[in-house]
Amino acid sequence: MPSEPRGRASESAKCLALDNDLVWAIRMISGALRRAAAEASETLPGGSRAYLVLVALAEAGDKPPTQLELAGQVGLDRTVMTYLLDDLEGQGLLLRRPNPQDRRARHVILTDEGRSQLQRMRTEVAAAEARLLGELSEEHRAQFRVLLARVALTAQRGTAKP
Repeated sequence: MPSEPRGRASESAKCLALDNDLVWAIRMISGALRRAAAEASETLPGGSRAYLVLVALAEAGDKPPTQLELAGQVGLDRTVMTYLLDDLEGQGLLLRRPNPQDRRARHVILTDEGRSQLQRMRTEVAAAEARLLGELSEEHRAQFRVLLARVALTAQRGTAKP
């Protein structure tokens, strides 16, 4: 039985070591999805950050978040968030309204145009996700999403120690 060339054997060994490494796996997945989101949102100010903001606003439903809450949800510095919201509001994708309970705070509301742009981007990102998860069964895809969301919520709460 012919053996693999020396370079290829060591390359295979490296891959076997890496594919059990969570940092490597998350970096590969994150990079692929970040590229897909960046391509889908390249016409928007803030690129993939705009995508995250629009997703968070769409998920908020009837209870629009304040700018500060939104910044925390998507993991952006509040100063960066202010500039991004300025740009997105300028394109008619969202509105900011004073909070009736605290006039210093502003609620962020998704517009119909924002929903339309988000739907277009979600379609493009969904296609990339389908390619990325193509080797998993539908059951495993659903299970992967649930588990990943649980871990992401833990990370968002800051309970994961560095």
